[in-house]
Amino acid sequence: MAISKYVDPDLRPGLARLKALVGEGLDVAKDLAASRESSNARDETLVEALQIPQTVHQDSLTCPAGEGHPSVDMRVMHPRDASGPRPLFYWMHGGGYVLGTAKQGDLFTLMAAEHLGCFAASVEYRLAPEAAYPEPLEDCYRGLKYLLDHADDFNIDPTRVIIGGVSAGGGLAAGLGLLVRDRAAVSLLGQVLLYPMLDDRNVAPASEAVADTLVWSRKANAFGWQSYLGAAYGSDEVPIYAAPARAQDLSGLPPTYLPVGDLDLFLQENLDYAQKLTRAGVPTHFHIYPGAFHGFNGFAAEAPVSQNCNAEILSFMRKLLSEANQ
Repeated sequence: MAISKYVDPDLRPGLARLKALVGEGLDVAKDLAASRESSNARDETLVEALQIPQTVHQDSLTCPAGEGHPSVDMRVMHPRDASGPRPLFYWMHGGGYVLGTAKQGDLFTLMAAEHLGCFAASVEYRLAPEAAYPEPLEDCYRGLKYLLDHADDFNIDPTRVIIGGVSAGGGLAAGLGLLVRDRAAVSLLGQVLLYPMLDDRNVAPASEAVADTLVWSRKANAFGWQSYLGAAYGSDEVPIYAAPARAQDLSGLPPTYLPVGDLDLFLQENLDYAQKLTRAGVPTHFHIYPGAFHGFNGFAAEAPVSQNCNAEILSFMRKLLSEANQ
C-alpha cells in the first residue's frame, strides 16, 4: 500500500511542494553532487520564505582555524536590543551527514532569537564523505567552544546553553551532548533532538505497513552512514559519539525534547533512545506525531501538526530557561 495513504492530510501540500523541488527523492548514493544541488536549492527556497523581523539581527561569524583544524563558519541570529547576557541556542542542520548547509537552520535559530531572546547559531560543519567522523562532530564542538570562550564578546550567558539539531544534525547534537559530558566542557541546559539519525545499524522498515519512508529512504540512510563512518561502517568499533544509539550510559545528559513522525525511518531508534534516556534519569519529552514524515515541521511548517511541534520546541526551551533563572 502507498505510504501517501498514511500521511496527515494537512501535511500533504508541504509534501507536494517538496516533491516539486526535488522530485520523488534525493538519490544520494547514485549522484551525490546532484543531490547536494537539489538539497541546497530546496533549502534556499525555504529560507527565502522566512520573514525576519526588524527586531532580530542576522549575521555570520567564523571560528578561526587552528591546531590543524580548518575554520568553522556559523550563521547567527539574535535580538537587536537584548539587555544582559543572552542564552545560547546552538544548532546543527540535517542532511544525512552528506547534504545540507547551515542556512537550513534559519527557521529554528529565528524561533529561538525572536521568541526566547537567544543568541542562536547554526554551524557549518564539514560533510561526509569528504570529511568523515570525527571531523564533522569536532567542527560542531569547536564552534560551540569558540562561542563559549568568547561569551563576553557575544553577550552570551555560558550557564544557559541549549543545543539542538535535526535528522543527522540531531545525531550530531546527541553526539555533541555525549562529547561535552565526557570532556566536562560545559553544563548544558538542554538538548533538542528532532527525529535524530542515531543508529548506523538501522536497516528495518519504519513499520509493518510501510516498506520504505518518504524524504529519507533506507538506501539513502545506508549511504549516509557509510559515508560518515568510513572504514568503521558495519563493524562493532563505531564510537558512541558517532552513533549515539550505541551508548549504554546516558546518565548526566541534559533534559531532552525528541519528536518523531510515525512515518519516519528513525521511529524505532528514536523510541529506543528516548527509553534509554528515561532509564538513565534524564527528563525526556518524547512525542510521536501520527501521519508525519521525516522533516515534516520544516517542509510543511504551516500545517497544524508542524505548528504544534514547533510550539512544543519553544515551550520546552522556555521552561528550561525559566527554571534556570529561578
